Amino acid sequence: MKSIKLALLTFVLSLFVFAGLVSAQDKGYVGIAMPTKSSARWISDGNSMVKFFEEAGYKTDLQYAEDDIPNQLAQIENMITKGVNVLIIAAIDGTTLSDALQQAADQGIKVIAYDRLIRDSANVDYYTTFDNFQVGVLQASSLIQGLGLPDAAGPFNIELFGGSPDDNNAFFFYDGAMSVLQPLIDEGKLVVQSGQMGMDKVGTLRWDGAVAQARMDNLLSAFYTDKRIDGVLSPYDGLSIGILSSLKGVGYGSADQPMPIVTGQDAEVPSVKSILAGEQYSTVFKDTRELAKVTVNMVNDILAGNEPEINDTTTYDNGVKVVPSYLLVPHSVDISNWEEMLVGSGYYTLDQVK
Repeated sequence: MKSIKLALLTFVLSLFVFAGLVSAQDKGYVGIAMPTKSSARWISDGNSMVKFFEEAGYKTDLQYAEDDIPNQLAQIENMITKGVNVLIIAAIDGTTLSDALQQAADQGIKVIAYDRLIRDSANVDYYTTFDNFQVGVLQASSLIQGLGLPDAAGPFNIELFGGSPDDNNAFFFYDGAMSVLQPLIDEGKLVVQSGQMGMDKVGTLRWDGAVAQARMDNLLSAFYTDKRIDGVLSPYDGLSIGILSSLKGVGYGSADQPMPIVTGQDAEVPSVKSILAGEQYSTVFKDTRELAKVTVNMVNDILAGNEPEINDTTTYDNGVKVVPSYLLVPHSVDISNWEEMLVGSGYYTLDQVK
């Protein structure tokens, strides 16, 4: 009799566990489209979202397109076919997804643009990102701090690099930086020897470090054979590493030829190590764990029929509509605060960066 009761109790308990698992899986199905695994930053974003979504009881489908636009489009269409409830998209090219997003809208699938604004579509419901104009402000402020401005007499020779022209964020980064640099250029304290200014001239397609390195090679050979370059505005760590390789190739980084001030973004491990080695001057830290949490909370609200929390309703016009957005705060990191910001926050361990 005791064995029968025990068997019944075990059976009932297993039903409760099974019901809990089913209800967790029934909470929703989330498709996550990331651009590439070639950047550690996007790997971190994808892993964080899967972790937080699954902890919250969602089923996820995470796909990386390796910077191939048709591949990302096919992945998104496949997610729609699978019946996801929400799409989270960090677009490779934010202008190429209109037809797929219309399919999503027709099926009642909500779309969140993740860190990169999706342009030219009315079917973008929300946008989660960092304050991208402020990222540029931080980069430029770090550059002039490293040069010793405004106290130093100057003039200082600098060159400008922009991000990928098909990424809407690249324009915000550049405009934010130029809001700081342009007055100093107008005063003559900063000089762009190449004259190359504006995203049409300084953009770096697909954020490709090799392309940045090749452009830096050309700039050095054309404009700096008898002049020193004092600073480089770089909007992303992957470009910074290529730029630094070019600079080291012509002798910068030695005792008699110090490295120019080179900025960055995303606090990727190679660049943090470069900062510790006295090469790259700074980077911008964007805690992608927090961005993932905000996105999960937004999905919770959407699927519960509630209005998600947003804090910006004016900035991000995608060409068709102003997309309701949630912006997080970026932070400048250099040799003075890297340990507090990156290790103290738990983003990295000391062993990862030393």
